[in-house]
Amino acid sequence: MERNLTTGSVLRNILLFSLPYLLSYFLQTLYGMADLFIIGQFEGVASTTAVSVGSQVMHMITVMLVGLAMGSTVTIAQAVGGEKRQRAADAVGSTATIFLALSVVLTLVLLRFVYPIVSVMSTPAEAVAGTAQYLTICFLGIPCITAYNIISAIFRGMGDSKSPMYFIAIACAANIGLDFLFMGALRLGPAGAALGTTISQGISVVIALIVICRKGTGLPVTKACFRPKRTVTGQILRIGIPVALQDGLIQVGFLVITVIANGRGLTDAAAVGIVEKVISFLFLVPSSMLSTVSALGAQNIGAGKPERAKSTLRYAVIITAGFGLIMAVLMQFIAAQVVSLFTPDQAVWVAGGQYLRGYILDCALAGIHFSFSGYFCARGRSEFSFLHNIISLCLARLPGAYLTSLWFPASLLPMGLATAAGSLVSVLICLIAYRIITRKDPKVPAVA
Repeated sequence: MERNLTTGSVLRNILLFSLPYLLSYFLQTLYGMADLFIIGQFEGVASTTAVSVGSQVMHMITVMLVGLAMGSTVTIAQAVGGEKRQRAADAVGSTATIFLALSVVLTLVLLRFVYPIVSVMSTPAEAVAGTAQYLTICFLGIPCITAYNIISAIFRGMGDSKSPMYFIAIACAANIGLDFLFMGALRLGPAGAALGTTISQGISVVIALIVICRKGTGLPVTKACFRPKRTVTGQILRIGIPVALQDGLIQVGFLVITVIANGRGLTDAAAVGIVEKVISFLFLVPSSMLSTVSALGAQNIGAGKPERAKSTLRYAVIITAGFGLIMAVLMQFIAAQVVSLFTPDQAVWVAGGQYLRGYILDCALAGIHFSFSGYFCARGRSEFSFLHNIISLCLARLPGAYLTSLWFPASLLPMGLATAAGSLVSVLICLIAYRIITRKDPKVPAVA
């Protein structure tokens, strides 16, 4: 399971690591898209909106957990790169203990606040009951969601991006089958979508634990490792907390945008929810590169090879920016048709097409600052990632969405464009932060 990524071609390592990661993200995103697609075939706009709103809340929680787990990925990767196997084992044990406790507390707290969350989301009245059902069931499944994501974080820190891909592939297949059973045959609506997601996540965790028990991790993990060590736990939290807060606040920002859209009526609410799912699919490349740069960069930093980490960043920027530009051009022609895959309502097609044509411009810019964020995390400077995301959110993305919603009540296009403005601010801040972080680095030739 352990794989050293500090030697050989940088580009080859990126491709070998990121492609399984990309497929894992694709399969995980297919979860939410399958829920939305299938419920759209059997239920009306109200149920579609309920799953859309509920899944956005769950997405926020999940990305915060993934962000916190980034501290584990980087800590393990730096230890593996520096050949400090006992430290890597301590990081694995500490991660398991920390996240087990966190998942239990999080479940209890969220179950207490289901209806306040539904209210804060300004959920349309027709979708309130369905959203509450969806969230209640998903909140009960948080321990499974947490377990899957920390197992994946541990494997990726060790340089293994293939095993998490296999686990999520099994879960995705189970989720699609259960969705047709619960929403199609049994007509359970939003509750059926939540049941399918929760049960399938549980299946993936069971499979992962079976594999770990049979094959081991390749590290000297003992019972003593599960007693959190101060230095290791401190590094995990020091890196992970800023990323978790950043991701959480970003998702809060997107939820605010959802609230703004919900206030415009059921059609715009459904349109924005569908486009968010489409965007989450298209952002697979930027997201996979963020994690790739984090893992590969951290191993190389741990091995004392900072120029290889910089080369990883450069390749990632080229890949993500190129992909984003291609998608931005393509979606100008097929945006409405893409939205129509998720609903038969033609009014939603039109509104969603407007929003997607503006929003998609964010894809190229986000790819750049995602890559920089991965690099900052790899160097243990996740506060820079937090900084640029929060500044762009507060200065551009949210004010832009709010003002364009007021100024252009007949179109969602300007609201979509406001997101690209936020990412442009992030890119500029990332360039400045990169110069600050690297100005004292020794000048040695870059590695191809």
